Amino acid sequence: MNITVSGNAKPFDRLFGEMRPKLHRYCARMTGSVIDGEDVLQEALAKAIEALPGAGPIANPEGWLFRIAHNAALDFLRRRAREKAFSGEDLDMIVDPVNPTIDREVAAASLRTFMSLPVAQRSSVIMMDVLGYSLQQISAILDTSIPAIKAALHRGRGRLREIADQPDEHPSPVLSMSERTLLEAYIDRFNARDFDAIRDMLADEVRLELVARTRLNGHKEVSTYFHNYSTRQDWRFVPGFVESRPAVLVCDPDPGAPPSYFILLAWQAGRLLAIRDFRYARYAADGAEMSLFREPPLG
Repeated sequence: MNITVSGNAKPFDRLFGEMRPKLHRYCARMTGSVIDGEDVLQEALAKAIEALPGAGPIANPEGWLFRIAHNAALDFLRRRAREKAFSGEDLDMIVDPVNPTIDREVAAASLRTFMSLPVAQRSSVIMMDVLGYSLQQISAILDTSIPAIKAALHRGRGRLREIADQPDEHPSPVLSMSERTLLEAYIDRFNARDFDAIRDMLADEVRLELVARTRLNGHKEVSTYFHNYSTRQDWRFVPGFVESRPAVLVCDPDPGAPPSYFILLAWQAGRLLAIRDFRYARYAADGAEMSLFREPPLG
C-alpha cells in the first residue's frame, strides 16, 4: 500500500487506529512496561503526525510507523539509561529454525523478562516472535542487516529460554495505609455509583486522560467523565496493582471475571489529582503484570 498525504490524512487516521494495539505490544516489550509503552506509543504517533506533511509517498506505511515507534522506544531507553543500542553481534550466527513451541514461549514471556535482553536482541525477538514479521521486514524497519538480526534472534531466544528456567524473585508490591485508604474509598464509592461523593474527592486542578480517546482538565471538565460510567453496567472495580503500582482493576460484573483494563490514579494532599483510564485502550492489559490486593501478614 502506497499512501500520499496530499492534504488528506484520513487514511493515516484509520491506520493509526488499526495499528495502535500492535504498536503498543512492541513499545511495551521494548520498555518493559505497558504504562511506559503507552507513553512511547503516544510520542511515536505525535512524531508521525508531525512528519506526515513532508513525508511524500510512503510505500510501506506500517513499516514507517514501526520505524518511528522503534526510534521513540530507543530515545526513551536512552533517557532512562538502562540499555545500550545495537552492539557487536556475531554476524555469522544462524537464526533458530521456526519452532512453534519456542514461539509461544517467547510471546508469553513477561515484559520484565524482555528487559533482560540488550536492545538489539529485544527488538528483533519482539518483531519476529511476538508480532510475526519476517527477517526482510525487520531489516527494513530497524535499518539493520539480516545477518545482524539473525544473530540477535539467536542470542535473544537463548537468553529467554535460560530465564524461563529461573525462579521469579520479584518482590510483592506493598501499599501504605494512607494510599490504600484513598484507593479503596474511591473504589467503594464508584461501585456504589455514588458519583457525587467521587466528585468531592477531585482536586480543583485534576487532570483526566481517557487513553486513545480524550483529555480533560479541571474539576468542571473532569466531573463530566463519570456520566458514561453511570449509564453502563459492564464494570466492577477492584483494588490491585499494575506493574507494582496501585491501580483500579476493572472487571466484568460477574464474580471471578479477570480484569479487562485498568485505571491509574494520582493523589495530592488527599485529593485526586490525575486519572488515567485505559477503557478505550484495553490492548494495554496484554502482558501487564496485574495482581489483586492481599492483606499484609500479621505481626
